[in-house]
Amino acid sequence: MNTSKNIKKIIIKKPLKLDCGKTIDNYPLAYETYGKLNKEKNNAILVFHALSGDQFVAGINPVTNKNGWWSYAVGPDKAIDTNKFFVICANVIGGCLGSYGPSSIDAKTNKIVGTNFPVITINDMINAQYNLLEFFEIDKLYSVLGGSMGGMQVLQFVANFPNKTKTAIPIACTASHSAQNIALNELGRQAIMADKNWNNGNYLNTKSSPKNGLAVARMAAHITYLSKKSLEDKFGRKLQERDGLKFSFDADFQIESYLRYQGNAFVDRFDANTYLYITRAMDYFDLAKQYNGNLSNAFKNSKTKFFVISFTSDWLYPTLENKEIVIALNAAGADVGFIEINSDKGHDSFLLDVPDFLSSVKNFLEANY
Repeated sequence: MNTSKNIKKIIIKKPLKLDCGKTIDNYPLAYETYGKLNKEKNNAILVFHALSGDQFVAGINPVTNKNGWWSYAVGPDKAIDTNKFFVICANVIGGCLGSYGPSSIDAKTNKIVGTNFPVITINDMINAQYNLLEFFEIDKLYSVLGGSMGGMQVLQFVANFPNKTKTAIPIACTASHSAQNIALNELGRQAIMADKNWNNGNYLNTKSSPKNGLAVARMAAHITYLSKKSLEDKFGRKLQERDGLKFSFDADFQIESYLRYQGNAFVDRFDANTYLYITRAMDYFDLAKQYNGNLSNAFKNSKTKFFVISFTSDWLYPTLENKEIVIALNAAGADVGFIEINSDKGHDSFLLDVPDFLSSVKNFLEANY
């Protein structure tokens, strides 16, 4: 995937000391842009992707030939209007669509990096992406926004660079991963590492693939992105194109077939080691811990205007955790707005056609422009 001619990259020569203590330099950062940067260079929006996302937020992804992951939100006259704004999105380091990650080739050994790739954090991801501002010669962004892990990156960006964005929209996220979410991520990682083809992370050098383990990890995660009501409404106990039970372990129920499809489709576009590294980065995320246990201290020097968004049926990053961010921002004296969107689509609501959500983002961005 890293060799596609359709992937734009910058090579970052500046050394980056990672939180794990290791340093990387001369590494690629893949990115994509939408819209045009104006003469004043004050209309740029940096979008951060979630765990399974990439830099292709809109249009057709040239690698998968499918719609970009945020096609509902980004484009001409959409919530993030590319007639007005210049949208930038990078594939995070640790990713598998062009940025430096475990599926990259090690220039010294000419072998795939695999699990020799260093363990990274959300902080490392943000410090790498900051180089895009220098590349485009942007002094200050108009906005940073993203959902789920993208929302974590929003919070980390403002904490690291308090005066480098006018506005910020963290969506359906948290300031620290809960024990429940760490447990769910560990389930996925163990599924991958238990696959005999994982080969201690060296599978790409041996032309094998832990596709079964990665598919199971994706299936488990996908359940958490939905809500009980959305699953019930869409599938219930409906059988898979038959009138009766087969009395076997085939996919009797439509929900089983759907999950198997989701797992298999994911394997075709995602790297198993990347899944390990990115879920680990999410688990390590604890913004309050970075500021001596006081989350409000992460934002005390910022003049950024915040708009925090949660969804009623999101049990992965529930409204309570989003409100904790709002409370910390208020304690820091920040300018912050908050809305809980009524949706039965679960955590995935921020990726779907939820009109109240899309209009809220559009209204906030255009009101402050």
